[in-house]
Amino acid sequence: MEAYEGELGVAVARAQQGDEDAFARVYQLVQPGLLGYLRGLVGEDAEDVASDAWLEIARDLGRFRGDGAGFRGWSATIARHRALDHLRKQKRRPQTSLLEQDVLELPGGRDTADAVLETVSTEQALALIGSLPRDQAEAVLLRVVVGLDGPAAARVLGKRPGAVRSAAHRGLKRLAERLAHTRPRSLKDETT
Repeated sequence: MEAYEGELGVAVARAQQGDEDAFARVYQLVQPGLLGYLRGLVGEDAEDVASDAWLEIARDLGRFRGDGAGFRGWSATIARHRALDHLRKQKRRPQTSLLEQDVLELPGGRDTADAVLETVSTEQALALIGSLPRDQAEAVLLRVVVGLDGPAAARVLGKRPGAVRSAAHRGLKRLAERLAHTRPRSLKDETT
């Protein structure tokens, strides 16, 4: 993780000096975790919210001060604010049908079966996390999906580190219990 944080910190510093390749590397390093976090908050609209967040990140990059871990926390905070804005807007207007989007999507170059399994397992994991109380779900997403430590996750959520660690622990414990109840029985269990 230290090597990752070091590479991210170097890339952020270079991006702040205008290096477009470095900004692309920052995006590659941060986007997967950020997108997973946003999927847990806003579901299918995560990519749109992530785009809004990255516009703000790019605009304000020169004001950021800190290392790689700090940047991940800073970008998660921006993404969270955009997600909360998005959720507030959704409450004011009805959801539109996603039929047009489904019809227009073209198949990618990957094996369809692998893509489906990956999507299903990701969706199932996010749905399971989404079934947790909100404070636990966000703590788990920030700690596990984004990879923030307790203090960084606490800053994103505006809470004390102990409260976030506790919420993440309770959430992970609850997830483990749910997974234990949904796990398929083994052959040994069936024969006894």
